[in-house]
Amino acid sequence: MRVAIPTKDGEIFLRYSETKEFTVYDVEIELVKAKEVVPLGDKTIAEFLTEQDINVVLCANIRSAGRTLLRTKRIELIYGVTGNADEAMIRYLSGEQLGTVEENALLRIELDERI
Repeated sequence: MRVAIPTKDGEIFLRYSETKEFTVYDVEIELVKAKEVVPLGDKTIAEFLTEQDINVVLCANIRSAGRTLLRTKRIELIYGVTGNADEAMIRYLSGEQLGTVEENALLRIELDERI
């Protein structure tokens, strides 16, 4: 499994759509096997995620267009996560509930409005 977190100086970058780099974690059996900071360069986020075979994205804020893109690519999304990227990754792997109730409630409201 490959997990990507938009970062700047080891911290989760608050604006997903404006990130310039992702920290990518290779995970096997709930353990981080490798970690690499990868700049986007001239690629779009969609191109980057596809090229890097990303399975999960952890981020702070993401617009609805970004959420839709991740759904179409079947990439798991956890948003509303802030702080140090390595610490967030540890919390994710330990099964801790990430994100805030308000963020998850907003997603639920959006889904309910579509039905």
